[in-house]
This record gives sequence, C-alpha cells and structure tokens, in this order.
Amino acid sequence: MMSSEQGVSGTTPVTVVISRRVKNGCEEAFEHLSNKMTEAAAPFPGYMGTNMFRPSTDADPEYRIIFKFRSQEDLQNWQDSSERAEWLKGIECLLETPSQIEVTSGLVTWFSMPGQNPVQPPPKYKMTCVSWLALCPTVTLIFWLFGDLLAQLPLVPRSILVTAVVMVLMSYVLMPRFSRWFAFWLFPKEKRDIR
Repeated sequence: MMSSEQGVSGTTPVTVVISRRVKNGCEEAFEHLSNKMTEAAAPFPGYMGTNMFRPSTDADPEYRIIFKFRSQEDLQNWQDSSERAEWLKGIECLLETPSQIEVTSGLVTWFSMPGQNPVQPPPKYKMTCVSWLALCPTVTLIFWLFGDLLAQLPLVPRSILVTAVVMVLMSYVLMPRFSRWFAFWLFPKEKRDIR
C-alpha cells in the first residue's frame, strides 16, 4: 500500500495513513483493489487491521486508508512483499496523483491520526470514554487475579509493575481492538467504510 514512508523505529505499533485521490469513474475499481490488498495483508505477521474512509465531500475528494502493524519490522515485511507490489501496480494507475503517506507510532496511535491528514482524532470525551472502557476492567482483573501477590510489594514497585503491564496491554492488545469496535462512534462519517 505504500510507495515510500518516513522512518519509524522500534517495536511499538505503527500506524500508516495513506491519502489517495482516485480518477473520476475509477472509484469502484479502486475500492475492489483496495479490498483485495487488505485481504492480502491480513495474513502477514503483526497485521492489526485496516480502515477505509471514503471521500466525504467534493471539497475533500481523497480516500484515506489507515492500517496498523504491530512493529516497524512487521510493516517492512509487508512493504517488501511481492503481494503488496502486485496490488499496488493496479491501484497506482487509478490515481490522479501519487499516494500521500504518513507514518506514526507510539501511544498517539491509539486514536489520533497524523497532523497533516484531514482525518481528525475524535473528541477528547470520546477518547476518554473508550479508554476507560478498556482500562477499568483490565485493572480490575489484574487486582482480582494478582491482588494478594501485589499487596506484598511496596507501593512504588507495585505501581510501576501494574502500570507497565496495563500500558503494554493497552498499546498492543486493547486499544487496537477498542478503536476498531467503537470506530462507528469515534469517527462518525456517513460514508465511512471499515475493513
């Protein structure tokens, strides 16, 4: 899906936002090829899902494709694959201009999109609600399962341990899923299409 990108190192989840302006009359073919490319990416290690946002108005005629991989290495494996190269050939010939690509990693990928892209992060109250829905049962479960063991630790080491576990779970397991499950509310666009 990408012809070039900014470098992002490390093993944190990586989010890629691609803006594509499709030639008039080629929208159906573009969406078909995009679906096929998504299906091709899905079996790759570290793939965490794709969202497609269709153009919302004539003033904003670009498609936005947002996808995530668990790490930069996983993303690179997809980028270097022959499957991606084949589907990309078909997609690029349907575009008016070259794809615009932005890459981000870290906790910002829970909700927000890169600053230059018109796909805006949700309102803070929505991000807070969805984060709480993921966080509250997780913390409760940790204390229910390990409360007796944790109680034996001094406050500071206990806090460090619990918050470290929670942050890893939030970044790698919970928020990718919760953001996808609640996308209808977080990103309420009439023409939004989630893959």
